[in-house]
Amino acid sequence: QVQLVESGGGLVQPGGSLRLSCEASTQSFSIYATGWFRQAPGKEREFVAAITWTYDSPYYGDPAKGRFTIARDIAKNTAYLQMNRLKPEDTAVYYCAAVARVVDRVTNAMDYDYWGQGTQVTVSS
Repeated sequence: QVQLVESGGGLVQPGGSLRLSCEASTQSFSIYATGWFRQAPGKEREFVAAITWTYDSPYYGDPAKGRFTIARDIAKNTAYLQMNRLKPEDTAVYYCAAVARVVDRVTNAMDYDYWGQGTQVTVSS
């Protein structure tokens, strides 16, 4: 069992920035990919970004393109999501997820095996 601990959420004004962290309880080479998903009230869970640990390949959903950056730190077993120019529409619970096996796509929440508890991001004036 892999445990994921998320941190970095909070309240921020529109246009501001936040950096989310996702630390895994296992070494990074035991994880194929780490993804970030979010779920806003009344909406389905949405893919935000993902990164593969083996090839350091980032993937971004439409809301993240041009504003968010995902990165990994192998030594710390941690993935980061840097969120810039935040909008009220970004308000949601953000979840970190991980999958150990190789998957064809990293954008599907159903492919992930492990999930963090979620961290609230609120963008409001």
